[in-house]
Amino acid sequence: MDLFEALERGEVTTVGSALHALDEPARRALADDLVVHVRQQDDICYGHRATALAVAAVGTLSTATKVAALLGRRSILLTDTDPEPVVAAARQRGVPWLADVAYRLAERLSRRRPWDGWHFIAALLLAEKVPPPTGDAFVAGWAQSLWWQRSSDRPRRAPLLDELRADPFLGVLLPRLFEVDGIGIDLGFSGTGQPVPTALAALATEGRLDRAVLVDGVLGRLLRGDRPGALRPFLALHEELRPGPDEVAARASGYLRLLADAPGPVAGVAQRALRDAGGQVEFEALLDTSRVVLGRPEKALVRAQLSWLDRLARDRPEHRVGIAEVLASGTAHPAADLRDRAAALAQRHGHRPVATVTVAVAGDELPPPVSPAPAAPPITEMDELVEEIFGLLTPRRPAATLERVLDGLVRLATTDRARLATGLLPVLRRGEVGAWDHMWSQFNVPVQLNGVLLAAAAQPEAASRRDQWSSILSQLLTRTLRPFRGRSALKPPHQSALTLVYCGRLAEIGQRLDGRDDPGLLAAPTCATGALDPTALYERLAALGDRPVWRWDLTQALLRLPVVVDEALADRAAALGSMAGDELAQWLRGDALPATVQQVVTVGRRERKHTYDFAYEELPARRTLVTGTPPDGVADPLGLLTVPAHPIGRVLGDSSNLWPALLPGHRGLVAAHLLSEFASAAQENAQDAATILPVLAECAGPGGPALDLALAYGLCARHEVDRVAALDALLMLAAAGDLDPPGVGGQLGALAADGQVTPTRVVTPLRDAIAAGARLTVWRLLAAALPPMLAAPNPPRGTPDLLALGAETARATGVRIEVPGLADVVARGGTSRLVTEARRLATALTT
Repeated sequence: MDLFEALERGEVTTVGSALHALDEPARRALADDLVVHVRQQDDICYGHRATALAVAAVGTLSTATKVAALLGRRSILLTDTDPEPVVAAARQRGVPWLADVAYRLAERLSRRRPWDGWHFIAALLLAEKVPPPTGDAFVAGWAQSLWWQRSSDRPRRAPLLDELRADPFLGVLLPRLFEVDGIGIDLGFSGTGQPVPTALAALATEGRLDRAVLVDGVLGRLLRGDRPGALRPFLALHEELRPGPDEVAARASGYLRLLADAPGPVAGVAQRALRDAGGQVEFEALLDTSRVVLGRPEKALVRAQLSWLDRLARDRPEHRVGIAEVLASGTAHPAADLRDRAAALAQRHGHRPVATVTVAVAGDELPPPVSPAPAAPPITEMDELVEEIFGLLTPRRPAATLERVLDGLVRLATTDRARLATGLLPVLRRGEVGAWDHMWSQFNVPVQLNGVLLAAAAQPEAASRRDQWSSILSQLLTRTLRPFRGRSALKPPHQSALTLVYCGRLAEIGQRLDGRDDPGLLAAPTCATGALDPTALYERLAALGDRPVWRWDLTQALLRLPVVVDEALADRAAALGSMAGDELAQWLRGDALPATVQQVVTVGRRERKHTYDFAYEELPARRTLVTGTPPDGVADPLGLLTVPAHPIGRVLGDSSNLWPALLPGHRGLVAAHLLSEFASAAQENAQDAATILPVLAECAGPGGPALDLALAYGLCARHEVDRVAALDALLMLAAAGDLDPPGVGGQLGALAADGQVTPTRVVTPLRDAIAAGARLTVWRLLAAALPPMLAAPNPPRGTPDLLALGAETARATGVRIEVPGLADVVARGGTSRLVTEARRLATALTT
């Protein structure tokens, strides 16, 4: 049988026998054919076929480098490769470099999938009796081998303790277990019936492992930090080892660092170890660390530290004064119950607080609002245009960058198309920019933008896209912005208003690329928010002269105008004697985009798609949204004023970050259109969904219930980046006097009482808002949020924290606001935290 047929069949014995009959020149002559054969294969090679290939590689190739290169290809999986025939082939040939092959294959191991080939490599190392490599991937593979049972290991493996006791790699690789980031995830499994930390601690007890190495390794790993799941096995090992007072005292500086800076669970372990070490830890260092601990947010940690300090003060009366001063530092803790506890203990041990005069602040102390920045100047250089286009190739394209690029394209592509193509084509290739001609791609903003960029870079692309652009514009003929007044039988569009306007604009821009000396877009913003100054639009229309006005460019320009009446400028616009001038004049006389009729509604999940619709189960049960409808007698051909209540789980467009620049003078309307995305940041695992809130806050116009809900969802977002964005937006609106704190608070309380959001997440951003000077704003917000939460059958988790925050802000501002339901909670009596914090707020409101 032909050798290569045997390779394809995975006949390991046949391949070995065929090679055994060849001399060295014949083997080397076969090597090149083997490499060509492997490169021509398209399918994955694994199991017996991989074993046969490894035998052939060792039996024909001349160096370890070539063998490792061949076996290290992505298409070759060494997971279940049998090492014995490979070792036998190497012995029969007498090659001296089999260990080198193992080392080189170890270097090729993937850190994400180190088990792919680890056992095969380890077997080659053991056969050659050489020490193992210590790279991250090989160590991770060894860690996984401690619990992962391969099919060849069945039906059973020896107990883990016995395997580790006899493991030849243990001495070399053990120290690296504490150095490779993320490896703790693998140590957390116990596929062989015994956890790895338990087995390691048992070996230390036997003397098989040096206990000091384990203790130092665990402490070093905890000091370096890692993900919580990766640290958990090391915490378990620490508990198994139970370091004694002498061991802890010898490493006290490390434990004190953990107590001060490590994550809560790790700091708790350090706290217990130091406390059990008794008086062997340097006292002054312990007091210095205690000052830091008493400011940490973990309440259990602070409470335990207070109790520890209390005990130390009683046991060491000579140090009571110093301990009392440290206890007094805890009176600045954000949690009121901990502040009270720290103050009581400090006074018990001799601290006498200095009397101070407190002046209640009745209002916020926020810096004055900053006007939005002006828009960046137009692009006038080809190199700058290409650079901006490169920055535009991101999933969430910045609206300001997009507008500059579109304006730059119509200015420069019409004058120097060849130079633009030279610079732009490599950028588009690097960004893998592509476009599609399917029917569904016509009204798709990213696809149409890619099409315009490709057309600007290559004339044939522009020619091939003219029909699609014409089709888009012909379908939009009946979807003009005017007139709003008067009833219309036109059905609401299927696509969003954002999609219609932007696709119309992009189709026009694609057709404008073949023009000459284009003066640029009428809709180019004059403000970073996307707003357009009416005088600038008038001047652009006047400069056009007899040139045609592009329909969707003018539409976007009008939508970017502020909602103001300017009769003088309107008269000047009408005097232009053009249709565009007349439209601008009407707009400036008040015939602009009317206000929507908004209504708060609750929606449920979408329908199930099939029996095994796992995504359906992950969706929240309900969501509060805001619908929008045009006023009576007003047509809405673009769907700008129509905001439907989509069910939860319906996939929306990926260009939502462009909404504020579409309607920069209509904050509440934009918030209503985007409310599902803001809600997903709080109710699902969406990240960056609320980061556009500061941009929305910079816009103009009333917010209404949609903006209130948007801020409530943002403050309760799952990811910190979204909560920080919501906080920034809240402070910006409060500084400008555009925030409705009771409105935001009322929506927040209703969402929390209904179980739609997690109110514990809102505590940190609200506390940061207080630190920024928004005391009264936060208090008014809380006063509106607390009643629905207190009225719930089971007040949601986090209610006591908000009550404590309310007491703090009420006392600081001196403003008395009635909180319905507070007296009922106080009347329940008892010592639960809910009642305690309610009593504290009631006291703050009456003293």
